[in-house]
Order: sequence, then C-alpha cells, then structure tokens
Amino acid sequence: MPILLSALQNSVLTLTLNRPERANAFNAELIGELQRSLRGAARDPAVRAVVLTGAGRAFSAGQDIEEMRAGGDELSFLEHLRRTYNPLVVQIRQIEKPVVAAVNGACAGAALGIALACDLRIAAETASFVVGFNGIALVPDSAVSLFLPALIGLGRASEFTFTNAPIPAAQALEWGLVNRVVPGDTLMDETNELAVRLAQGPLGAYGLTKRAFNRAVLPNLEEALECEGQLQEVAGHTEEHREGVAAFLEKRRARFVQTL
Repeated sequence: MPILLSALQNSVLTLTLNRPERANAFNAELIGELQRSLRGAARDPAVRAVVLTGAGRAFSAGQDIEEMRAGGDELSFLEHLRRTYNPLVVQIRQIEKPVVAAVNGACAGAALGIALACDLRIAAETASFVVGFNGIALVPDSAVSLFLPALIGLGRASEFTFTNAPIPAAQALEWGLVNRVVPGDTLMDETNELAVRLAQGPLGAYGLTKRAFNRAVLPNLEEALECEGQLQEVAGHTEEHREGVAAFLEKRRARFVQTL
C-alpha cells in the first residue's frame, strides 16, 4: 500500500498521507515521497493547485517517534531537519501554485508546521491542533516557531506550546489559524470546490503573490528553520527529552523534575 496517495483531477493534485495505522506520522520514506511529489507538481503544467490531507481519522501526528528512537544517541536532529522538514516547508512556500491543507483530524508537531506552511487551511469540525514538541522536551521546529506566533500571537503561541493543550477547530478559526471549519463529511468536497476554483484562476499572479507574501511576512524563513534545527540539536540530547520520549511510549506523565 503506498504511504502517499496521489490523485489528479480538474487540475488539482490531492496528496493524501496514508499511514493511518500510525496516525499518518511522518517517517523518512513518507517525507521523501512528499518532497518528490511537490517537486513534480511544481514542474507539471497539468497541476494548478495542490491539496494535502490525511487518510483515516488524523491529518498527521507529526514525526514518527519510533523511527527517531531507532537512530539512537548518534542521531543529529539538526541534520535530520536539514534533510526532511526544512526543505519540505520551503518547497510548500516556494511552489508557485496554491496549496490547501484539508485538516481532517488531529494535527500535531511537525505536521502542524506543514499545515501552517500551506497557503490555506480548511479544517473539519473535529480537527484539533497540538504543538506537541514540549511534551517530549523538544523545541518547535518545521517553522512552527515562526508561523504559530505570526498567526495567533506570541502569548497564545507560548501558552499552547508550553502546556501542550489542543486547539479545537472552532478556536483555531476564531484566532485565524485556519480559514474555514466545515463538517467532517463535507471536508473534501468543500476543499476540492475551493481548489478547483483556485486552479481556474491566474496561476502566474498567484505565484508572484506568494513571492510577495514570503518577502513581506516570511523573509527569514530559512534562517528560522536553521535556528530551530540548532536548538533542536541541543534539546534532543538532554535527559529531559529521553524522559519525555519514555513517558510518551509508556503512556504516562513525564517526570521532568525529581521531587523528594
């Protein structure tokens, strides 16, 4: 079974993360497939808009922690980000075609960064957004440190990063984290309707507009991604992180502070 489903209809390329048994968590293979698909979409004149969504009940849980653990203590978080999420985020921002995220369920961690990099976000009523990183004693990466405060404000971003509390779809709409909230059973129909309308629009002007928005709002995107990676390299080799991962896998509350 392919881990990334691809369908082109009415000039709209729909890419579906397809690891539902792992809540569509990203592993190296899935990230690579998504990078290749976006490169192809950027070059293909038949593709005039892109939709990104998830199979099953989740959009994506973010990075597959089991895969990261397999890397052992020698894993370089910085090099991992340079190969995976950093170029993926830049691809989404630089493809001169509209990219719409159809957030069908839980969206957490690196997947939050991927969704926020998209031009538009339509969420199902049951969707929720979790920053996730601090839960395992990591720092936000995948440009979450840039996108999230820009969209909902520094105070809210700090609260929901520190507490790891979910942001429900209705709250996400009120704060401007998403563009629309729709019933789950109409999510893809409404997303496709919007994407087809965009695909029929002035593609050249869309691309130039994305360049303008990137220059005005995200001029330091690549610098921010690199900074996140350097900070993650520090956070990822701490006892706090090891405890956070152990607690996550054991489904218990992390004990970050030893008490007498």
